[in-house]
Amino acid sequence: MRAARLQTNGLAGLHVADVQRPSPGPGEVVIAVEAVSLNQLDLNVIAGLGPGRAARLPRVLGLDPAGVIVELGEGVDRGRLGQAVVVKPNIPCGDCVRCALGHEADCPAQTVLGVHRDGGAAEYVVVPARNAFDRHGLDAAIASATVHSLPIVINAFDAAAVTAADRVLVTGAGGTLGHTAVAYARLLGATVVAASRSELPRADGVERVVAADTDKLAARLEEAGPFDVAIDVSGHGPTIAAGVAALGWGGRAVFCSASVDARLELDARDLYLKRKQLRGVASADYEHVRRALRHVQNGSIAPIIGSRHPLDDIVGAYRGFGASPRGKVVIDVV
Repeated sequence: MRAARLQTNGLAGLHVADVQRPSPGPGEVVIAVEAVSLNQLDLNVIAGLGPGRAARLPRVLGLDPAGVIVELGEGVDRGRLGQAVVVKPNIPCGDCVRCALGHEADCPAQTVLGVHRDGGAAEYVVVPARNAFDRHGLDAAIASATVHSLPIVINAFDAAAVTAADRVLVTGAGGTLGHTAVAYARLLGATVVAASRSELPRADGVERVVAADTDKLAARLEEAGPFDVAIDVSGHGPTIAAGVAALGWGGRAVFCSASVDARLELDARDLYLKRKQLRGVASADYEHVRRALRHVQNGSIAPIIGSRHPLDDIVGAYRGFGASPRGKVVIDVV
């Protein structure tokens, strides 16, 4: 089969090559892949930085493939053969206390498709059957664009206990994950302020705060505050800190990315005296995935696909990743 395999760190080490088709183990399925999306974590794997350092090369990339189940491992329901599915990339252990409680996002032993095991930028991929979700008629590209981003956003909003009464700040709103967070905040009926260090599109009912300089952005957010909730998807330490500083009494902050600038400096006295809360969310529970897919299926959330590329052009797609149109970059495998 053909797959995008990283032999050595750096884009020069990534090639579409013929590799052996994988076979399923107990509880696993083989998926014939139709589409897979590009993600920031892929870039970390390619560079060998941050969470991407966990990848042992060579490694087939691709976190969130969508396709059709074509082979079953021992113990998998025979009725799943031929099912159109999309894959949740974070694979929990299934045995710890958190998994038993249905909090798979917080499993300390979870692994990630395309990082700890070969991913879905390939004609075929093997995954645990429990991580392959029925996409109920969703197009493969749309399902792939949904399954990783929206569930994490839903988890973040759940962690912050967001309600329609809240004034919500979304920092890093200019990117794909930011668009998703703004859309979900609006779906919940919250008052939304979108902030970014790059230009933002206009959206009905959304206030915008834009400043390329981080200090200016922080000052603008302080003027626009106070906020009940700050959701950060930028992964930029100073921007996260600016959002936390702009929270009011008892404000809740959640950040969903930490791959851009890991250094975070906060005013401990402000955090303590104003009873603020700060939490990191890096994955999603199975239930968050089911909720996300339902939102897209019923049309309440619409993922944006910015560009599409054939598998043979995956290196070019990664090169243009940061400069691509707003929305998910999708690789069409077939």
